[in-house]
Amino acid sequence: MTIRPIEQKDNAVMERIIKQSLEAVGLDIPGTAYTDPQLGDLYGHYAGIPEAAYWVAADEDDRVLGGVGIGPFDEAQGICELQKLYVAPEARGRGLSGELMAEALAFAGRHYTSCYLETSVKLATANRLYGKLGFRKLERPLDGSEHGAMDAWYMKDLK
Repeated sequence: MTIRPIEQKDNAVMERIIKQSLEAVGLDIPGTAYTDPQLGDLYGHYAGIPEAAYWVAADEDDRVLGGVGIGPFDEAQGICELQKLYVAPEARGRGLSGELMAEALAFAGRHYTSCYLETSVKLATANRLYGKLGFRKLERPLDGSEHGAMDAWYMKDLK
């Protein structure tokens, strides 16, 4: 398995993985990543933002199985956001989310002091992973949150 920066050719695969993952748990609704306007061009979106990046996990045949991004959230306070961590159903249970998170958090630690994320309690496996990786659960979203349908929020100190 290889973790590498997203390429333009990966856009359609990641859009499909994200949408299918959200559809499977009934989160194909407004207020989630499902309706993000940049979902069809993650490569272009992240390439256009300073101190942001998106990575994919690819198998030995370069078949994309999942991805994760880091983007700025509150630059004045040094806070980034972990974004769009999704793994294809056939690749779950192999530790890919942990590998993707390690790459994303290493990048985040070079540019930010804290990492925020928002998710849903319906994504129980992801919530367990965030706790294991040192994210602390918040009572409410940070000001500026764009995904109003999310109901679980986390923060991790990176320094």
